[in-house]
Amino acid sequence: MLLYIIRRLIQMIPLVIGITFISFLIIQLAPGNYLDQLKMNPQISKETIKELERAYGLDQPLLVQYFKWLINALKFDLGYSFSYHVPVLDLIKERVGNTLFLSITSAVLAWGIAVPLGIWAALNPNRWVDKFIQLFSFTFMSVPNFFLAFLLLFVAVKTGIFPTGGATSPDYDQMSTFGKILDRLWHVSLPAFVLAIGSLAGLVRLVRSAMIESLQSEYVMFARAKGLPEKDVIYKHALKNALNPFITLLGFEIASLLSGAALIEIIVNWPGMGMLMLDAVLSQDLYLVMGGLYIGAIMLIIGNLIADLLLARLDPRVRQREIEGVLK
Repeated sequence: MLLYIIRRLIQMIPLVIGITFISFLIIQLAPGNYLDQLKMNPQISKETIKELERAYGLDQPLLVQYFKWLINALKFDLGYSFSYHVPVLDLIKERVGNTLFLSITSAVLAWGIAVPLGIWAALNPNRWVDKFIQLFSFTFMSVPNFFLAFLLLFVAVKTGIFPTGGATSPDYDQMSTFGKILDRLWHVSLPAFVLAIGSLAGLVRLVRSAMIESLQSEYVMFARAKGLPEKDVIYKHALKNALNPFITLLGFEIASLLSGAALIEIIVNWPGMGMLMLDAVLSQDLYLVMGGLYIGAIMLIIGNLIADLLLARLDPRVRQREIEGVLK
């Protein structure tokens, strides 16, 4: 398995280079750059602009700029932000915790509700429970996340039930440990609910269909014929095999932890990576944009690798194929 992990990591190197190079090329081909804003200021001389171009390496050819950035990025030196005048890595560290907290909270909420609902619907096909769950699923699949966010934000402003911005209250530092936990959960509740509903609606239908197929399989009928308790048949045999395809989805969930919540963060004013990256794109802050994309690419690699390892752990057939691939 160690050889498999090493081989997969080596295979991911061209992927990272491809993602970052294409992103760097697109950003550089966009008209203008951050220094164009300074050129419009008559108080800043041309000599100062040229000095800044040399300092940030913007006076060099595009390929030279990219490979210098890539070499530094491999050492996790992501350069300096043009607009914030601080290291990009420090900016990402300040915001990434909030984005991860929001994404993980919404993912736990979505999966924690979707799996039981999907099982419940599969055990009662075409009954009122199943029809109600499918109606719920279709309804929220057709509602865009951003529209739901605007709707709940309007309700929050009118009622004051949910906070409408920020990750903590003004008196957060004076709270007890338990009070701080409750305060963060209260502030994350609105954006997490919006993200969870969007994922939940689709997951319920997938779990339902996978469970129905699994319950009709031969190994489940054999387990029932042996006289095993229905609870063991459902949870130890049917559910275990039905959830195998969702391991891959879990990998993509990990990969999208930093990017999946960006639009919702902007709408509800959550201080995460979404707001930071929006500001970076609008101000053409090259190294800050590249830093965010680089971290996102690493998350993609880690997510896919974890998904493959979990799938190999749960499914002996996958594990055997990977062992044979390594031996070849």
